[in-house]
This record gives sequence, structure tokens and C-alpha cells, in this order.
Amino acid sequence: MFIPRYTITDQLLANIKQITILVQELNNRHFSQPVLLEMERVARAISTYASTSIEGNPLPLTDVKKILKSKPENIRDSEREILNYNQALIFLELQRVRKNFTLTLRTILKIHKQVTDGLLPRSDIGTLRQKPVVVHNPRTRKIVYLPPDVEIVQSLMNELVEFIHRESGTIDPLILAGIFHKQLVIIHPFMDGNGRTTRLVTKALLANMGLDTFNLFSFENYYNQNVTKYFQMVGEYGDYNDLVQKIDFTIWLEYFTGGIIDELLRVEKLLPKSGTTPETRLEVHHHAILDFIQKNGFIFDRDYSKITDRAKATRVLDFQKLLDLGMIERKGGGRSTYYTIRED
Repeated sequence: MFIPRYTITDQLLANIKQITILVQELNNRHFSQPVLLEMERVARAISTYASTSIEGNPLPLTDVKKILKSKPENIRDSEREILNYNQALIFLELQRVRKNFTLTLRTILKIHKQVTDGLLPRSDIGTLRQKPVVVHNPRTRKIVYLPPDVEIVQSLMNELVEFIHRESGTIDPLILAGIFHKQLVIIHPFMDGNGRTTRLVTKALLANMGLDTFNLFSFENYYNQNVTKYFQMVGEYGDYNDLVQKIDFTIWLEYFTGGIIDELLRVEKLLPKSGTTPETRLEVHHHAILDFIQKNGFIFDRDYSKITDRAKATRVLDFQKLLDLGMIERKGGGRSTYYTIRED
């Protein structure tokens, strides 16, 4: 039976309380559907970029956004990693909306299959590893960790899933998600794709446990800011057989919850742009502009004039307000001026 060792420190307790407050504040905010869709799209792009970057994908965020917007014809492995991760995010979001997500070994294997499709031999996609593996330091390439033996990987995975279900409702959801994250990395159940699969399933767990801002934030972004520290915190050093009785999750849980706070604060800074003060409140005509762009990708003033009876000077002010709020951007010039959703 899996029984993790950890301590509820003052720091961990403070982090959990702050996350609870931030989530409540964010969940109480209300935004138009076009705004939410755009925020979700940006969050998926950031998550995809950050999580694949952690594993060494060289593509910058600007390229990731382009790939997700227009799928390349001849896909390289680096691009396939991007498309696979984004597709898994969309799949998990649909599961969240439909309330169909249940943590099982089969679910974890399905996510791994989505992440590694076309990147690994068929025998290694969506299946637990059947060979021993070692973990190297990404810089020195020296072996730093020997994961559990192949013979016990499935039993360890089953014990982890059973632990999450057994303690759900007893242990704080944030602690459960954090323990799951680190333990899956420790088990290292796959030949490759362990990190990406772990972060995706952890994200789904957080959403399933009540973190309803799942589709608006990217905790992977926090880890990507200091990859070395992330690996130091989430991983172990040595032979699993020697370490298993000594592993303590406390410091990791403090780091894990601290990262969620960091990302929620980042998202919170973006949301007031769409808030409800007189300066930022969006009226029906503003939503009409955003709806049109969402459906068509852009809008000219002549398009706007056809869906509203507002005068030319007033229409200029409507566009300017959305520009000032950072929600759209102006492109072209003169009579060719048009507006799109802001990319950054």
C-alpha cells in the first residue's frame, strides 16, 4: 500500500489557503464567451510551449502559436510534440466539461498515447515500460536516478491510483495532486513522455478536484521558468530501491503549491482587463465585435457598420476601448485597417 511521507508545514498550509482564496476570486469573475475562448486558447498555447520546452523542445512560444493556428504539412518531431500535447489538453478539457474524467491506469495510458503518438515505437506508446530505464542529468548526461524495476511498475501505478481514490475527501485536493505528480515521476512508468504525461494528468486532477480555472491557467509555465529547480524538486537522486523508504514529499508540496499561486496571480493580472468597472465594462456592441472576430478571425469597420447602427465616430471609440484593454490589435492601415484578437 502506498503511504507517502509528508508534513503539513506552516508554509504549505499558507499556500493552500492563498490558493483557495485566489480560486474563489477567479471563479466569481464573469466574462463573455468570446473572451473566455480566447483566454483558453492562449492558456493552452502557453501550457503546450512550457511543458514541451521543459523536456527540451526548441520551438519558441511564437512558433508554437503559429503551429497551433495552422498545422504544418510536413510535421517534424518537435512540431508533433506541440500538436500532441495541445490535443491532449483539448481532450482533458472536454472530459472536464462533460464531467467524464476519472483517474484510472487506463486513463493515464490514454494520455500517454496522445502525447507520444508518432514519436515512439508502437510498442512503447500508451503502455507501461517493459525495459529498465535510467534518468540522466540533462546537462551533464550523467545517470542521476534508477527508477523502480520493470516487474513492479504496474503494481506501483495501481497503488498510486488507489491512494488518490482512497484519500479523496480526506486529504486536501492540492496535496493529493502534488503527491500524484511527484510519485508518477518517481515511478517513471514509460520509456519516454513521463514528464508531459505527468503534468497533463496532474492538471486534470486539479480541475476534477475543484480548481475550475483549469482551462485558464498554465502551471507548467512556472516550472519552465526554472527547469533545473523543477527537476531538483520533483525528482530523486540515487537508486529507487535504496530511496523508497526515505522519500519525503514535504518540500516538493511547498514548491508545487507555490507554483500554482504564482500562475494564478499571473492570470489574475490579465483578468481585470475584462472586468466590470466603468472603464473596463464591455457593452453589447463590444461583444458584437469580439463575436465577429471569433467567428471570422478579423473585422473591418465596414463589417462592424453592418451589424450595428452606431455612427462612424462612435465605432472608432468602440474599437479604441478594446485596443486600450489589450483585447484586440490593429493591423493594416488606412482603408485596409482591420482588427484581430491580440496574440500576446
